[in-house]
Amino acid sequence: MFDHGTPDHRNATRGARTVLWLALCATLAAGLLPVAASAASSDNNVEWNGLFHDQGPLFDSAPEPTATQPVTLTFRTFKGDITSANIKYYDSGDGQFHWVPMHWVSNDATGTFDLWQGTIPASGSEKYYRFQINDGSKTVWYNAQGISDSEQPFGDFFVIPGFKTPDWMKNGVMYQIFPDRFYNGNPRNDVQTGQYCYKGHCTEKHAWGSSVFAGPGGDNNLVFFGGDLAGIDQKLGYIKDTVGADILYLNPIFLAPSVHKYDVADYYRVDPAFGSNRSLHRLIHDVHGHGHGQRGYIVLDGVFNHTGDASKWFDKYNWWRSEGAYESQQSPWFGFYTFQQWPQVYSSFLGFDTLPKLDYGASGSAVRRAIYDGPSSVVQTYLGPSWRIDGWRLDAAQYIDAGGNGGSDDTNHQIMRELRSAVKSVNPNAEILGEYWGVAGPWVDNGDQWDGAMNYNGFTDPVSRWITGRDEGNNPNSIDTTTFDAWLHGTRADLPGDVQQTMTNFLSSHDIPRFATRAGGDIWKTYLALIFQMTYVGTPTIYYGDEYGMQGGADPDNRRTFDWNTGSSTNSAVALTGKLTAIRRAYPALRTGSFITLVTDNSNQIYAYGRFDASNRIAVALNNDSTSHTVTLPVWQLSMTNGSTVTDLLSGQQYSVQDGQVTVTVNGHYGAILAQ
Repeated sequence: MFDHGTPDHRNATRGARTVLWLALCATLAAGLLPVAASAASSDNNVEWNGLFHDQGPLFDSAPEPTATQPVTLTFRTFKGDITSANIKYYDSGDGQFHWVPMHWVSNDATGTFDLWQGTIPASGSEKYYRFQINDGSKTVWYNAQGISDSEQPFGDFFVIPGFKTPDWMKNGVMYQIFPDRFYNGNPRNDVQTGQYCYKGHCTEKHAWGSSVFAGPGGDNNLVFFGGDLAGIDQKLGYIKDTVGADILYLNPIFLAPSVHKYDVADYYRVDPAFGSNRSLHRLIHDVHGHGHGQRGYIVLDGVFNHTGDASKWFDKYNWWRSEGAYESQQSPWFGFYTFQQWPQVYSSFLGFDTLPKLDYGASGSAVRRAIYDGPSSVVQTYLGPSWRIDGWRLDAAQYIDAGGNGGSDDTNHQIMRELRSAVKSVNPNAEILGEYWGVAGPWVDNGDQWDGAMNYNGFTDPVSRWITGRDEGNNPNSIDTTTFDAWLHGTRADLPGDVQQTMTNFLSSHDIPRFATRAGGDIWKTYLALIFQMTYVGTPTIYYGDEYGMQGGADPDNRRTFDWNTGSSTNSAVALTGKLTAIRRAYPALRTGSFITLVTDNSNQIYAYGRFDASNRIAVALNNDSTSHTVTLPVWQLSMTNGSTVTDLLSGQQYSVQDGQVTVTVNGHYGAILAQ
């Protein structure tokens, strides 16, 4: 009846999940006040508003268990409301469902809730669990997707023994840089106008702050401004101290004719426009804190689906002394590519003939050895002792495949499993971040491929629609608060808890129009988005300039040069960013704590939620309206006791909990972060 023996049980359409959760939201919205006083067992009624579980530290004893660790789960109900509760889990090891009776253990600090526990025995197999909650003759079911009167065949919580995502990624803030546009630290390596030509167009040197578009007849991909690795190194103080980011993600830096470098020509050489291999060594050294304060981390962009047509392995233009696959069928790299008709017709990335697609062949192939399988491979070289980078972002990862196929198939997943083994064999704490714009479950749900993915689906797109009324592509596409919450809940439920915490949550990227442009230049919408970004589940990722509201349309306009007259602590948005990253750093509940929805108010465009762990209870209220609103927050849901004090970490104002609630006025397109 419920086929949990196949991947399908975790991959139902978001539309179906949203309908289920919208029904739940409507039920909860009908009664935000505590109903514990009326809760009673054996009345054949389960009070939905008291039910809660997620894989936060208060509810899951081992979010990343080993094969020998049992997992004790805690479930919350209203006090005295139910007669029994059970865990029902599917074990992939034996292909069977198992039942674990739960027992009452305690009440919360307010006396509002009962806490029930049960333990899933230790083993090395992946498991998926849900809860059966009973009151007399009434039964309801609870899983990651929410509550239902009937047992659902999808959306269960995960237990994946042996799967661990990097703690530094869970706890960090990432800063993404398009190197040519950030800061010119060494003018001597600037690419000059006419320095070289590629495919009938020549390079253009533009003045910092001028248009990113090429002159008449030119190529936007050959427009250079002079940003480099030395410039990034010189601005580490701004990144680490002013912005508060400790993870640096760089768009490609290896030798390539274009400014974007996604057409790599040599994986082992830093492009001269960005400096040298020595420049990269120094930057890694400094990011790691040897001379620049706190320990930091660096993630490089791995373009492993394709090379450029100017690559040494392909050499379409005879730029190299050796013979590439385009020049000779006897080339040692001929088998690296798929030719339909040599040399003119070959498989390429999305039909761009400048980006010939790598053919990964079978396990042990030459391409696999060159990219990741062996100590001299690209992946292992930069993770190893000579460089010690901290992770790879995998560009176009879903397309990596054999024989020029489209990817997203069994071979792609086999390659990703092999790549993970290679990465973790060098550095078990290294990050593997996949680029995928949809539901990344097939690559993360079994713990054997990526650690996380770029969170277009679960953050960037819904945040843009809710705050700006436009989707990530800058098309009119607004959603209301209830739909926003449903979208967030559904996309969290798609993923294991430790993956949720390493998904990169960004407002903009090098592939989509800037958030500030989608917001019509309204800096208050940027403020609101930053507050949400720094208090939501996942790794906040700042695309350079988003911290001050940099504008820009579609590629290449989303890659403008950084304005260093604006990018400083005197700018209100930058100052807010620094304050928010400091708040996030001070409160682990904002990084790895539980998440619970408190208010979804479509009329006033208010969204409120809680983040909590054993040390802190934090209520966040967001106002997506242009005018201020007063909102009453049901902080009893966070077990805040009456008479206790909460402090707004943004304004410093203090409030007292009365009748399980806190009332606060929130400015238009702004928020409050109430911590206890």
